[in-house]
Amino acid sequence: KYFGNIPAGPPIAKHNTWIAKMTGTHFQEAQDRVPQARLQKTWNIPGWGTQELTYLNLLGDILTNGKTSRLYKRLVYDDQIASNVYFYTDEKEIGGQFIIVADAKPGVELSKLNAVINEELKKVFDQGVTTIELERAKTRHFSNFIKGIERIGGFGGKSDILALNATYGGSADYYKKVNNWIKSASQDNLKSAANKWLTDGEYVLNINPYPDFSVSTEVLNRKEQPPLGAAPVVKFPPIQAFKLSNGLKVELVERNSVPVVNMSLIINAGYAADQFTNAGLASLAGNMLSEGTKTKTSLQISDQLADLGASLYSNSDVDNTYLSMNALKVNIEPSLNLFADILLNPSFPKSDFDRVKKQQLLNIKQEQAQPVAIGLRLLPGLLYGKDHAYSNPFTGSGTDESVTKITREDLIKFHNTWFTPNNSVLVVVGDIKQNELIAKLEKSLSLWKAGKVPEKNIKEVALPSKPSVFIIDKPEAAQSIIFAAEISPSAKDPDYEAIQMTNRILGGEFTSRINMNLREDKHWSYGAFTINVDAQGPGFFAGYAPVQTDKTKESISEMRKELTQYVNEKPATKEEFSKVQGNALLQLPGLWETNSSILYTLRNNIVYNRGEKYLDNYPAMLKNLNLDDLHKAAQKVVKPQNLTWVIIGDRSKIEKGIRALNIGEIKFLNAEGKEIK
Repeated sequence: KYFGNIPAGPPIAKHNTWIAKMTGTHFQEAQDRVPQARLQKTWNIPGWGTQELTYLNLLGDILTNGKTSRLYKRLVYDDQIASNVYFYTDEKEIGGQFIIVADAKPGVELSKLNAVINEELKKVFDQGVTTIELERAKTRHFSNFIKGIERIGGFGGKSDILALNATYGGSADYYKKVNNWIKSASQDNLKSAANKWLTDGEYVLNINPYPDFSVSTEVLNRKEQPPLGAAPVVKFPPIQAFKLSNGLKVELVERNSVPVVNMSLIINAGYAADQFTNAGLASLAGNMLSEGTKTKTSLQISDQLADLGASLYSNSDVDNTYLSMNALKVNIEPSLNLFADILLNPSFPKSDFDRVKKQQLLNIKQEQAQPVAIGLRLLPGLLYGKDHAYSNPFTGSGTDESVTKITREDLIKFHNTWFTPNNSVLVVVGDIKQNELIAKLEKSLSLWKAGKVPEKNIKEVALPSKPSVFIIDKPEAAQSIIFAAEISPSAKDPDYEAIQMTNRILGGEFTSRINMNLREDKHWSYGAFTINVDAQGPGFFAGYAPVQTDKTKESISEMRKELTQYVNEKPATKEEFSKVQGNALLQLPGLWETNSSILYTLRNNIVYNRGEKYLDNYPAMLKNLNLDDLHKAAQKVVKPQNLTWVIIGDRSKIEKGIRALNIGEIKFLNAEGKEIK
């Protein structure tokens, strides 16, 4: 109907397989302004959809995926000369590349990493891989494949897989052939592929940090688009809420679209809990949870997760720490038992504690080298004040000084204090019945007892009486990073949805006012946006723009203008409101498509205490918003007269222009937030 009358074009000249096989080893070195050195090893290999590439992908998984993988265990755990190692294949149509990347710990030569990687590869060339390693890699592939096809769209979703295979494989079901290759892959297949493609023809790139130099002080009807159909009616799936005998609250959403169960335990102990101890402890405690229990080492946990086809991860935000697991239904009982063991019996092994603590200190150095991260580290302290629970770096990593003070005993105390059933809520989404879940949870969590929990100080914060400006000097910076921030209402605020739409119009989308001004009109920035950070207590609102250095002054002026006009002579228009409201309503059908998206929504609903009716009424709530609601929300969240400006850039090139704007008192900070002259 739409395309049948379009004539065929000229014949297309198409390349067949053309692998640029190299010989010998080729070395190159480069320098960058980074805290750590990086090694990258590359081999040219067969391209997408070939049997040998499939075998090499399995081999790469065995080499680097998981704590017991050959390279990760050797480099990160045993020799402790790298902070990370991973691989990926760049799969093109006529050829591909097999790439191993390793980040050296400070003081370690990249040649040492290269030698160890070559040693481990030589073992593969000579002896191959083990049956256990191969079966684990296969399980990991099929587990990820099953979880990915739960989605219709997105990377790894049904449409992505079918389109990719139809385009490059000539058939939408070509993936079946690849899966069969994986299923039938043998140890000899992997050994043969490794010897054929990885024993010769290697490109090695060494990236080293710039030395710390010092210098002398001296010198159809194609005019009409097909009409859009009406958006389907959307309703959040039913929630089953219950409480275990130990007092743990549980909320379950039953879904059997795929045989997978997702769960996430919300522990009310995020970065804000660091107010009672050293900053960075909440993050460190979360990262240490899976490093060992009273009966299992970190490597044994990693192996068991791989054998079960499950994934377990922990993370923290300003208010909470989350322990989450995705498990196959067929393995739900042993997966739950492992989850409970990690939750209740973390041993925080001394050797792993030292390693993870050093990694967190390295992360802090990384953050202090990146302008955007510098801003996120410093803003909370400037906005909330040092006595507030939200005043620590927004990255959660803490400071060099605070993390250095943390001991293993601090982790044990933190876990005993905050990880209690009366301070937690478990969210479960997936293929499991309520009765079955209750029985399994009662069994696995029967020893978990309630405890007394401190109350965090997340009180309201007074806005400053006038704007202030903080400049962080970044000599020779290619661009300036501008933040303009202020305290905003809690995510519990009754006008939350109107505030979110207000943010979208001002700077929350590509077509927002600030981005269209600084990027599309002025061409001073690659992207300028605003964000509204959610929190149980007061959040914060911030404009953010990386801009070319010589337009720093002008960009600040334009951001001030946009923010000021938005709450004065140029508020949100009817057209802008209709657009963001329409987009929000049209996105609803895909908003709760997967287990993970439902879990994330339900988790937020619990964290911000919105109640079950909030989710039932959410579509109607969006539909019933009006322009006056947005104008009211804008007055709540956008206050140009109370802004805190943080600019990271080359002081010698930007200070004069910023002073000329006369925004407010200017202070100079280093990357740690300490005032300098």
